[in-house]
Order: sequence, then C-alpha cells, then structure tokens
Amino acid sequence: MQQIGHFIAGHPQAEASGRTGAVFNPATGEQSGTVALASAAEVDEAVRAAQAAFPGWAATPPLQRARVLGRFLRILEERTGELAAVITAEHGKVLSDARGEVQRGLEVVEFATGAPNLLKGDFTADVGRDIDSHAVRQPLGVVAGITPFNFPAMVPMWMFPVALACGNCFVLKPSERDPSASLLIARWLAEAGLPAGVFSVVQGDKVAVDALLADSRVKAVSFVGSTPIARYIYETAAKNGKRCQALGGAKNHMVVMPDADLDQVADALMGAAYGSAGERCMAISVAVPVGQETADALVARLVPRVRALKVGPGTDAEAEMGPLVSAAHRDKVAGYIASGEADGAKLLVDGRGLELQGYEQGYFIGGTLFDHVTADMAIYREEIFGPVLCVVRADDFEQAVSLVNAHEFGNGTAIFTRDGDAARAYADRIEVGMVGINVPIPVPMAFHSFGGWKASLFGDHHMHGAEGVRFYTRLKTVTSRWPTGLRSGADFVMPTIK
Repeated sequence: MQQIGHFIAGHPQAEASGRTGAVFNPATGEQSGTVALASAAEVDEAVRAAQAAFPGWAATPPLQRARVLGRFLRILEERTGELAAVITAEHGKVLSDARGEVQRGLEVVEFATGAPNLLKGDFTADVGRDIDSHAVRQPLGVVAGITPFNFPAMVPMWMFPVALACGNCFVLKPSERDPSASLLIARWLAEAGLPAGVFSVVQGDKVAVDALLADSRVKAVSFVGSTPIARYIYETAAKNGKRCQALGGAKNHMVVMPDADLDQVADALMGAAYGSAGERCMAISVAVPVGQETADALVARLVPRVRALKVGPGTDAEAEMGPLVSAAHRDKVAGYIASGEADGAKLLVDGRGLELQGYEQGYFIGGTLFDHVTADMAIYREEIFGPVLCVVRADDFEQAVSLVNAHEFGNGTAIFTRDGDAARAYADRIEVGMVGINVPIPVPMAFHSFGGWKASLFGDHHMHGAEGVRFYTRLKTVTSRWPTGLRSGADFVMPTIK
C-alpha cells in the first residue's frame, strides 16, 4: 500500500505526526494508500524552509525564474499522461478529462513564464522639475495554497506558477483525498531546477490549514473549495492580517432562449452537467429554458442522452463519466436526489443504484435529470457537486435574468441564443463573474483571470492572469531627485507641480 508523505525543503518527507488518512480508488472502493496528516510542527518546518529560501529566490532575476518554470513546463508536456493517470486513480475522473485538467494547468505555467514582461513597472520622467517617479511590483514573501479534491493538479497550477514567477515561496496544502499529484509536481519542480524550500507540500487536514492561517510568516493564502470553508478561510486570514483570495461554491445556470439550436444546447449540457461527474465548480447544474415549448423540446432531447450516458471507471476509454470521489459524497448526492423527489420536482432520470460488474464497491452514481424544479427547493438552492441537472422553466427572458441574479452564488453562467441583443443584455445585466455566450463552461484562459461574484468569491482578486500577478505582489512607488547643485530652501507645503 502506498505511503504518501510531504515534500519539504526540496526532499520527500515521511509521516511524523502520528496521524494518517486513508486514500481510496473511487472506481473500486479499495484503499490504495495512506496519506500523512501534518502537525503544526511540520507546517512550521515547511514555512521555515520557505522563509529561508525567499531572499535568494526574490533576488533571482525574473528571466531566470521564468527559465525554471519553462523547464517545468516542458516536463509537464512530456509527462501529462503520467500525471493524468495519478489523478484518475485517486479522484476517479476519466483519463481524457484528467489530461484536460493538466492541460489547463500547464497553460498557467506557460503564462507565468512571461514573468519578465508581467513584472515590468511604470516610469514617468519629470513628474516635477528634475523629479522622476517609477513603480515596481515586489513579491510578498511566503504564500500558501489550499486546494480541493476535484482538480488536484489544475487548481494548484492556477496558483503557484504565478506566485513563483513573482518571486514568492509557496507552501501547498492539497486535498487529502487525492494527494499524490502534488508530490509529482513538487518533484518535477525540483528537477526543473527550483531551489529547495521555494515550493513545499504539506499533506493534511484542518490542523494544517489552521497552522497556515495562524502563521504570521505566511503573507497570503489562496483557497478553492465550498463557500462555508471559503468564508472561514477568508475571515481567519483577514483577522491574522493576511491577503486572501477564497473561491467558494457555485450554482451555474444555462439560459436557453427559444431561438437556440436545441441539439447544440443538449450536447453542451451533457458535457457541462455530467463531465467529471459534476464535480466542477463551473459545472452547469441548472438549465433555464425560456418558454414552455423550449422547455419541452429541450427535455425531450436530454432524457435519452442522460439515460445513454456511459459511466465506468476512469481507465475505461469508452467511459464518459467516472465515479464520485468518495462513498460519503456519493451518499450525499443520493440524498439530494431523494430531497428533490420529496419536494415535488419531476425526476426524469434517476442515477441512484447504479452498479457496474466488477466495480460493485465503486462510488458510482448515474446521470440524473429533474424537471419542474422551483427556486425554493434544496436541489436548486444548494450546490450538489454531482451529476444532477435541474431544469427550471422561465416564462420569459426577464424572469430568467431575475432567477439567476437572485441566487446567492455568482460563479459562472451561460446563455445559448442566436440573438445578439439578448446575448449582450444578458452579459451586461447578469450578476455573475464569468459569462459564456453559446459557451457552456466559460473558464477564462490563463492570460485572463478566473473568479466569481457574490458568495462564490471572498477577496478582491481573481486567480491567474493579471489579477494573479496583482495578488502575489505589492506595489511600490519610488519618487527620486538627484542633486543639481541648486538650493531653494525648505518647503513646508504639500509638493505640487507649478
């Protein structure tokens, strides 16, 4: 059985706290390993290593930092399959989806290799007579990332490449459910030439999280997870004087206008709702067809597609959807389906009770589809994080917009239409951070920034792109004048240009 430990100060480190957790293969339900659960002392060791490495890494020219990331990028490109296999083994998602996760992560690494350009400052000559002013962005110091189970490679790579490019040292606390991807990443960074201590991994649970939040040497924390935990992370970090970006939950709607191509819409919903078993913060979990005719026609297209969804272990090349990450999460999703039935939603396809020959103990649940869902139902209000799609019918465009804007979450949304006026009005008026127009999952590319609104994001900065650079740096403005030999005496008023 695999023993999964930490990576601190450039070296793997075995469990030392006396606490471990079990790691399972979601397709079989069998335990595949044990993961170390760090104590506060082990977190302290990682932070001390990062603090010791920071002066040298911050003083390394951005071009040299970029070259290290460039070598890491080439390793990722060559070994995508190896990392994807580790993700599938511990998370359960199908291999093609795992490879896509790695690709979206390495695109942020690719963006971060532009560090020399990203960190260029501003300069203005003669802001006053013989006075110049320039602004620079400087690293914060030691920063931390706390990442979720659903993207064990991509989400960390949304954080640390930009942080490292900006000259910070990074301590990663990945999910204890699928921890192995983080160790591969750490080893490959070291292989690429990253100095010891600049990037460390501490496996663990709330003990490790709280130790990072309490440590005054940690200057900033990035987090992705559920909204209750995001709120806790943000509030605790803020109380301890840290900069924080905490991305929370989602309930993403797709509005379907009467003029939309419904076959295209059905295909888009299948991938957006059931890809990765719905365990995505950008999954579409609510379809909002406008008009009863549109709703009836869309549901008629969806039902046979959902019933035909190919569910299997992630290693099956024909599988379109794998298992959920754990037995507890499978049971939680099944509970939501029961809740929807009890509340009066029309259950058109029920994914409960799915068993696969040879994988009877796996954490599988089939694609599930509800119609006639209303805004007061738990399956609408709450994030299910599973393969459950709810159809909420709207009478017109205004009702659809009001429905989306009234929800507490504001992560992602989409509208499918051929009408440019409707698309433009929707994008302008909707209170959501990421909007797709005939694009079901509008995740921005690496050189833009990712983040939602309302209860989906706590903090002022989105992730990666220009927002990521701003989050991981501090602005310093320098105003300078060199002696010219002329003296004009003391000036006791606010400096102004005359």
